[in-house]
Amino acid sequence: MPRHETDYDVVIAGGGAGGVGAALGAAKAGARVALVEKYGFLGGAATNAQVLAYCGFYHQGGEPVRAVAGAGEQVLAELRGMGVACEPFHSPTTSNWIVLLDPEKLKVALDRVLSAHGVDVYLHARVAAASRTARALESVTVAGMDGRFRLIAESFVDASGDANLALVSGVPMRTGDSQSRIQAYTMPLRIGGLAPDTRIDRARMQQVITEFNRVSPHKINRTDAGIFTRVPGTTDFWWLVVDRAMPDLSSNSFTRAEQTGREMSLQLVDLLRASVPGFENAWLAQTGPQIGVRETRHPAARYDVTRDDVVQGRLREDGIARAAWPIELHSEAGKPIYEHVGGEGFFHVPYDALRARDLDNLWYAGRVIGADDHAYGSIRVMGTAFATGEAAGVAAALGAQGRDPVTAQAVRRELLRGGALI
Repeated sequence: MPRHETDYDVVIAGGGAGGVGAALGAAKAGARVALVEKYGFLGGAATNAQVLAYCGFYHQGGEPVRAVAGAGEQVLAELRGMGVACEPFHSPTTSNWIVLLDPEKLKVALDRVLSAHGVDVYLHARVAAASRTARALESVTVAGMDGRFRLIAESFVDASGDANLALVSGVPMRTGDSQSRIQAYTMPLRIGGLAPDTRIDRARMQQVITEFNRVSPHKINRTDAGIFTRVPGTTDFWWLVVDRAMPDLSSNSFTRAEQTGREMSLQLVDLLRASVPGFENAWLAQTGPQIGVRETRHPAARYDVTRDDVVQGRLREDGIARAAWPIELHSEAGKPIYEHVGGEGFFHVPYDALRARDLDNLWYAGRVIGADDHAYGSIRVMGTAFATGEAAGVAAALGAQGRDPVTAQAVRRELLRGGALI
């Protein structure tokens, strides 16, 4: 297969919320943009792991207060045009405001918004290698179905979630938290076949969990029955209750988590069908396609957002995004711990949290940005990822235009012109 190469201003690794935000931010700032995504669709965890809710678009509290606009709002607007309400939904379990999603419409909405901005999307492809000098990346080698090819660019954004671009670029990084612990992964369940008028009784669901733990070798620690709701526009039931501990990032650990998660999901649906009114004809419509990943690698950034930044609601002159989701830690499977955002209900993500420590033309987006163990539990969610992604994309575009250095103030000005909230 012949090798080929293409020139861009900005190349982005990853097509989740952070990558889409970065692509929109860079394109609106005038850059020629390529986005590389390993799946056959965009959307990240929302579409590859059935995480059917955007967290982080709103502050926690009694009323929904917007924290994210800009690129994230462009995606929501496209979804509204396709008939998805995208209204803030108040979770009775956590008191957080979320935006419920239709995953199939989301895939198409993301295709449309990136196409409208001229972004070249490479699906079924992943960054396999990078060429660099001492302080800058020059190109990436992408492995696709047609072999390997090279993308040359002035600027790069790692929005892969797993820090894949940073990894192949030789950036130092840690796995998991400061003690090498990895937050638990969750296998969301989508259950079909419910009677339309079924009222979900949490006490009944808790009884199902108790019975499951009695008969299964795999245990569920969310004895409160977890988080559940209906899927918009359907009678389907969405349930977050199956958590899997991850001792490491080995293929063996991923395989065990995926396989046991599926076994647990099928057994849960059998118990629901046998004992909960309205679930008599229920069936497991979908898990995944993969288990929901909260944490993998953390590449070195020039600043790590801290727990104090979050709990004090710290606002900064070099802030380039609002973050409003509470600290949510899953250090022990099935036992999440929350800590509220202080101040006005949001804090600023500083520009240096998006900058690679040792590379001048690599920026981070989404859950790859710099954060300590606690702050990471806030910044990793998809609503916030749109905001950090848009900022990273703008910075990368300014860098490709020859701005040296790219300042936080310049990024802020461009973001505000694009409708972002800072």
